[in-house]
Amino acid sequence: MSAPTPKPSVSEREARQVAEAAREQDWRKPSFAKELFLGRFRLDLVHPHPLPADEDAQRGEEFLAKLRDFCETKIDGARIEREAKIPDEVINGLKELGALGMKIDTKYGGLGLTQVYYNKALALVGSANASLGALLSAHQSIGVPQPLKLFGTQEQKDTFLPRLARTDISAFLLTEPDVGSDPARLATTAVPDGDDYVLDGVKLWTTNGVVADLLVVMARVPKSEGHKGGITAFVVEAAAEGVSVEHRNAFMGLRGLENGVTRFHQVRIPSNARIGAEGAGLKIALTTLNTGRLSLPAMCVGAGKWCLKIAREWSGEREQWGKPVAHHEAVGTKISFIAATTFALEAILDLSSQMADEDRNDIRIEAALAKLYGSEMAWLMADELVQIRGGRGFETAESLAARGERAVPAEQVLRDLRINRIFEGSTEIMHLLIAREAVDAHLKVAGDLIDPDKSLSDKAKAGAKAGGFYARWLPKLVAGPGQLPRTYGEFHPAGHADLSGHLRFVERTSRKLARSTFYAMSRWQGRMETKQGFLGRIVDIGAELFAMSAACVRAELLRTTEDYGREAYQLADVFCRQSRIRVDELFNRLWTNTDDLDRKVVKGVLSGTYEWLESGIVDLSGDGPWIADASPGPSKTENVHRPIR
Repeated sequence: MSAPTPKPSVSEREARQVAEAAREQDWRKPSFAKELFLGRFRLDLVHPHPLPADEDAQRGEEFLAKLRDFCETKIDGARIEREAKIPDEVINGLKELGALGMKIDTKYGGLGLTQVYYNKALALVGSANASLGALLSAHQSIGVPQPLKLFGTQEQKDTFLPRLARTDISAFLLTEPDVGSDPARLATTAVPDGDDYVLDGVKLWTTNGVVADLLVVMARVPKSEGHKGGITAFVVEAAAEGVSVEHRNAFMGLRGLENGVTRFHQVRIPSNARIGAEGAGLKIALTTLNTGRLSLPAMCVGAGKWCLKIAREWSGEREQWGKPVAHHEAVGTKISFIAATTFALEAILDLSSQMADEDRNDIRIEAALAKLYGSEMAWLMADELVQIRGGRGFETAESLAARGERAVPAEQVLRDLRINRIFEGSTEIMHLLIAREAVDAHLKVAGDLIDPDKSLSDKAKAGAKAGGFYARWLPKLVAGPGQLPRTYGEFHPAGHADLSGHLRFVERTSRKLARSTFYAMSRWQGRMETKQGFLGRIVDIGAELFAMSAACVRAELLRTTEDYGREAYQLADVFCRQSRIRVDELFNRLWTNTDDLDRKVVKGVLSGTYEWLESGIVDLSGDGPWIADASPGPSKTENVHRPIR
């Protein structure tokens, strides 16, 4: 048996090549968001709003009723916050309900819920306690069930899915102490040894890892005779010899989260526990996340609904200067923002989820936008709620109750939501990921033209190819239906707010966005990938346009199916007006910003030029390395793994 390979040392270019190889290269199905970034507003892909089948809706509503009763009678969110632990009886109760198998097919003992109802369930249970939502999401959205569903053998499905549907909790292990969003440097190894692999390494921030029964582990298989090698996915029994949970991590929020550090020392894994081929692990992880990312905006929607409820009740009760604070404009604008944004987030979530269920469209960009936009806007809504509540927003629910007031955990919700801007791809990484997909069509035709490693003949061929593409594409960005005053007239029914103008704005702005992207590529060419500030703003504009589209389409659906269609139109109208202000600001910042100056300041900070600015403080940080040692070897600490039975 070979010794574990050392941690790979890779260049920036090599790291990018690994990430690029893991991408889904082709677009076999249409994508509303991809078309939006290309300047093509394909409203027909999302309108009329798709709906779940009647039997799916009935099954989903029946489960939601049971889950709501459980949340109201069996979950004590204050206790979880106080004890920093989810009681075993709560987890066992969720198992009995079948909540571990919400997304698992009924033939394996699961509930077989659609993505739409799975997300509604996460929003509901997450409102009872965010740690519970995270537990169920990590188990089903990125844990063992999803990669097995997409890439597992029939034998693996028959073996593991019945366990995962009812009794066994799973976790996803990719991150390492010195490896985050740069998997090319993955140090955990799985060395072939006969019919087995031998696993060695350390994984960090293993959500559910402390209590998990089954793990998806990403490890590097060394290339050797008969082995392609590369980053590979494995199903690992958490109770296997050599697996040890060395530490349960504690965080500013999600205090009940069973997240830890897991060490693998000479763990033998049978080859039939490998998911997919050697080297396919990163592609499996990214594909799993395409829909898995929708679980985070689901819980953000739940948080938004709660923020709106508390803002409404409190600001109508609290009086200042002779009237309820809601009627003071400074507070009222915050309430309007919370209401309109909650409506838009639910619109994005339901639309993306239903599109995932129908499987007619490629939703990789839509899901990523939902995660990015949901996590950022939910944090802002919770922050505004804390401000509306004033000192009571900063005070803990336990303290409020102790002095005789309603125990409103506003500060806890703020803390719990903060991780969503980091979980499953930080906002900064999501900007780069979405930007890469958004410019995919350009790179397909002009990539060789801006690649410094390509030969002159390759560049010449790319130039001819790009010339043909842009000769056809660019003229279409000059004019479109958004310039015609009566386009999208069905979105201006009598007696309702006019949403047609907002959709015309989206159409015009999508073309402007595409022109801006093309101009930037022409200006910066191969340096485009370094312009992360610019790319982030491009993505944020696209997110706003997607949100506006979803809000309008949802409002029209509710007009035809519910009694509150007029109110839905009003919320969509307000949201779109708020969004358009943000879009205008983002466009202005594309070309008027301090990006170049910021880079100079950063160089000065790192070189010590401004170190004098740090004087006059006491650093409360403790001693120790910035990154813990994760050298392979046996564990030297107590195993704190505790399976729940």
